[in-house]
Amino acid sequence: MGDKLVVVGQGYVGLPLAMRAVEAGFDVVGIDVDAWRVKRLDAAESYIEDVGDDVLAEARRSGRYLPTIDYADAEGFDVCVITVPTPLREGVPDLRHITEAGRSIAPYVRPGATVVLESTTYPGTTDEHLRAVLEEGSELRTPEDFSLGYSPERIDPGNTRWRLENTPKVVSGVDAESLRKVRAFYERVVEHAVPVSSTRVAELCKLLENTFRHVNVALVNELSIFAAQLGIDVWEAIDAASTKPFGYMRFTPGPGVGGHCLPIDPSYLSWKVKHSLGHNFRFVELANDINDHMPDYVVHRLALALNRQGKPVLGSRVLALGLAYKKNTGDIRESPAIEVVKELLKLGAEVRVADPHVDVHPLPGGLVLVEATAWELAQADVVVVLTDHDRFDYELVERASGFVFDARNRCRGPNVERL
Repeated sequence: MGDKLVVVGQGYVGLPLAMRAVEAGFDVVGIDVDAWRVKRLDAAESYIEDVGDDVLAEARRSGRYLPTIDYADAEGFDVCVITVPTPLREGVPDLRHITEAGRSIAPYVRPGATVVLESTTYPGTTDEHLRAVLEEGSELRTPEDFSLGYSPERIDPGNTRWRLENTPKVVSGVDAESLRKVRAFYERVVEHAVPVSSTRVAELCKLLENTFRHVNVALVNELSIFAAQLGIDVWEAIDAASTKPFGYMRFTPGPGVGGHCLPIDPSYLSWKVKHSLGHNFRFVELANDINDHMPDYVVHRLALALNRQGKPVLGSRVLALGLAYKKNTGDIRESPAIEVVKELLKLGAEVRVADPHVDVHPLPGGLVLVEATAWELAQADVVVVLTDHDRFDYELVERASGFVFDARNRCRGPNVERL
């Protein structure tokens, strides 16, 4: 296998892959349509928490990493991995970014090359949609002329234990030779590749992984609502259940689900079942309904808590801890915390946010970003924990705050109410 790799998309999936491939000896071209991103990459300034500036600087110094917006730099590639976003548009899978990436890379596909899709999508996308785009643009055929495969990304931003290189990688191809080449590529960058029989199996594997989590999060979210009404500590029940060494996996409630996976990926599966089979995927639809309403429920609980103190939401000073959707990352895309904050603003609350991982100016809705100092905590009518970053001093939060509403189970004390 040759050593020129093209990674289309230099986001939270593509950039770590590019850096790991450089370490493995590949000459890597990182393509992104965002000129701002490319400029920062060229200056060795990382915007991805899992990739440090030092790693990026070393890749640039090696001469084996080229960030670019120009697809012409892909000429002569041996392997191309597509890692572009796949959002939903009005409940329907939006494959525009995959289509654009496929059309742009197709003229540079040559006999013997390998193309791999990593973007999360519905079963059949690789073999039907991307295949047609590449064949039309390259005037070649797969598997006769070039290889094509799918390998679902398993990046967990901020996870220091499970990284790209030590997380098992599911790999697939449109035929046996494609699978062999896709597997050979990934075995150079990860410790363990898991081959499956078809691209459809690999695509469904990714959706199954995220749907499993989505449904179980919805279960404990709804359970937390009923437990509160019954006067039962749901967190204590979860802790007790978690001592069972078999037949149980721990999931915890929160203010909703966010990011680029859980709110979106299960809907791809639901759409495919409805589109192809004419059936509703009721588990997914119910989970969507429950999780989508958790930000409203958190605001409702906050309003009740303030009311018991004789304070309306209108005019109350709220300090929200954790704006990002995920622990120990700064990614605020599709964040349920933002939905909570927006609703509080609509109700007339004075909202400030603290998040040591976020550096965005201006914040959504003109929010003020502050540090969670003793003074800021004391000034708030209510401190609400929305994302449980480890960098927050929770002992200080408990000690300095007049009242805490904790949606993440990090605080204790007589002034703390938990979700």
